[in-house]
Amino acid sequence: MKQRINLLIAFSVVALIVLMTVQCYLVKTAYEYKVAQFHTQIKNEIGAITNNYSDIDSALVSRKEMLYKSLSEKYMKGKKSKLDIKNGVLKTEFQSAITQKIQRKFERDLPDFKIDFAIVLNKFILYNEQETDTIFSEKPFIQNKLYGNLASLNHAFLVRSYVGTTNGTFENEEYKLLTEDSMYVSVIDWEMIILRRMTFILILSFFSIATLISLFVIAIKALIKQKKVSDVKTDFINNITHELKTPLATLGISTKILAQKNIRDNDENFNSIVNTISRQNNRLQNLIDQVMANSLAENEIELQKEKIEAEDFLLSIVNDFKITFPKITLKTDFQTEKTILVLDKFHLTTAFLNVLENAVKYGSNTITVKTKIVEKQFSISFEDDGIGIAKNKQAFLFEKFYRVEQGNLHNTKGLGLGLYYVDQIVKAHQGSVNVISDLGKGTQFTILLKV
Repeated sequence: MKQRINLLIAFSVVALIVLMTVQCYLVKTAYEYKVAQFHTQIKNEIGAITNNYSDIDSALVSRKEMLYKSLSEKYMKGKKSKLDIKNGVLKTEFQSAITQKIQRKFERDLPDFKIDFAIVLNKFILYNEQETDTIFSEKPFIQNKLYGNLASLNHAFLVRSYVGTTNGTFENEEYKLLTEDSMYVSVIDWEMIILRRMTFILILSFFSIATLISLFVIAIKALIKQKKVSDVKTDFINNITHELKTPLATLGISTKILAQKNIRDNDENFNSIVNTISRQNNRLQNLIDQVMANSLAENEIELQKEKIEAEDFLLSIVNDFKITFPKITLKTDFQTEKTILVLDKFHLTTAFLNVLENAVKYGSNTITVKTKIVEKQFSISFEDDGIGIAKNKQAFLFEKFYRVEQGNLHNTKGLGLGLYYVDQIVKAHQGSVNVISDLGKGTQFTILLKV
């Protein structure tokens, strides 16, 4: 049973991890789709406000083309190297002006987004009738930035590439200049924009994961509780079997003895055997009654309440207990007088005797019964000098069939119903019971009842 439950728990953990992994994958996929969708939106909106950044300012664009032609012709004359051409293209006097104009256009036409951008030079190639001369051709790098305010392309995405051609004549020979620029943009706080768009998906995913975890915890708790119930039932069956064996064995032996003629002829021996049978019969009846009584919940117990004087009631219980256990020192310390309570004498007598007998079972030689008024409630304390109860065991004392263990063995007889019965009866009287104990220092049970 234990192994099957452990396997079921392990399988449930694996299933939960798989489901959570699938859920996370779906969220990740949705996030990536939203990112791609967002990039497409930005590309379309930028494309809608300008087909070419060069239409921002025609005068500046003309100056740029004149610069490119001048640099190209100087290169063809041999007065400039390829590196000189690259530096001349990347460092221009109108670089800042074009950057500001493009930035203002974005701010005006796309007010919902704060955009940083960079236009980088990819290619600078000269064509003539005889040959093609590639002056510059590189992958996009921020170091090749023509315009813009981006410091890095790491978190930017490509919006579009611009290919420009310029025709010219040098020394009666026509040539063509081809340039390629790429625009990269980065939207400030784009992660938060996408997360806001995914709010419903994230809430639904969180709720789904929380539900899965909650159901898993509930299921595990149910399994553990079921295992505990199974263990309790097994323990109870073992205990009741042990408790019933002794009186049944005694009855069997006594019956055989009574069959002997010499025993029947001896009145003293005969009466002794009859008394033994009677006691064992009473013990069996008490065991059965205890099991039946403790099968009831507190709200199913029918109380026959009557007005009684609490101190006299307790004294009668103490005196009867002294007769049953003459070797136990039983003291009283009543700090109250003639307190009238409305209670069920039969059930409370059994409950108080259960507490006293429990103290004897666990090594008490001296028991003190105390009474006092605590916050308008009648307090009855049973203090003993027994072996005490470990702190981690005290929370289970009033559970049905629970018995305090000594190591792995139960060294005391009983069904684990006495204190459960006490708790049910006290609750039925709208009272409360608590315990204070330390190992080796005895135990104190305190019952509070309404005055």
